[in-house]
Amino acid sequence: MSPSKSQREPVDGVLLLDKPKGLSSNDAVVRARRLLNARKAGHGGTLDPLATGLLPLLFGEATKFAHDSLDADKTYLAELALGASTDTGDVEGRVLARREVGCDAAQFRAAAALFVGAIDQVPPMHSALKRDGRPLYAYARAGVTLERAPRPIVIHAIETLAFAGTRATIRVHCGKGTYLRTLAADIGERLGCGAHLAALRRERVGALSVADAITLEALEALDLPARRARLAPPDALLVDLPRLEIDAAAEARFLNGQTLRAPATAGSGDAARVRVYGARRLLGVAALRDGTLVPQRLIATGAGANETHRTGSPP
Repeated sequence: MSPSKSQREPVDGVLLLDKPKGLSSNDAVVRARRLLNARKAGHGGTLDPLATGLLPLLFGEATKFAHDSLDADKTYLAELALGASTDTGDVEGRVLARREVGCDAAQFRAAAALFVGAIDQVPPMHSALKRDGRPLYAYARAGVTLERAPRPIVIHAIETLAFAGTRATIRVHCGKGTYLRTLAADIGERLGCGAHLAALRRERVGALSVADAITLEALEALDLPARRARLAPPDALLVDLPRLEIDAAAEARFLNGQTLRAPATAGSGDAARVRVYGARRLLGVAALRDGTLVPQRLIATGAGANETHRTGSPP
């Protein structure tokens, strides 16, 4: 029998989950939260049920840094099916048109390369973006199609790993807000044959890798202490931010939300955000402006927020 809400315990950290196909991100959070008997939980970036791979699950104090995961660059392994367009842009949708595939591997690579860089992308109707308080997918399921304005995104690289007739496998390194199903459909239209997303696996979120992730089945096989030992500390989400240490006197003021004079170790110039430590523990995130330190997100006193120790994570 699962513990009641009042019996759940404060648990802080980041679980790197290898999400299976067919499970929603929210359902993954619910299952992992039960296995860890955690009071507060969320995730760091939705993966569609169709997709597998890295889903950072955030517990306790780590939920304060969810946007760092949402805003991070991501890497995906995507399989494209050429010759058919669907209403959802993926294999689960209704086929709208079938066309002959007349391209070879070189032509496919050339078409994919056109989408590398800063581009505009129209979000798909089958997405969680909201219009008038309702997600777009709710309109789509009701048979309603709405106009969507293109949004700027950045695709850093597209690597073609395999091409065979009507199938292609690519690795995509992209910025936030990129829809792989839209990218697949757009590549298909550029080739003149149409395409949809046949499979998708997320390999990286910022500095976090699916190689360090655990499946729900493997997590369930562990006892509670071993499950919690799989958690990385909250600063696993912040390793791309500059690190700043402050002394004990400044620590108390910082945790009270007071703006401080930045220590000499901060150097010259400003940084949009820095991660702040005192006595070798994470205190929170701050903005560095004109030689001052402005607290933004603070870790609760006594939270399990020690320095990142997960094997393979950047310093």
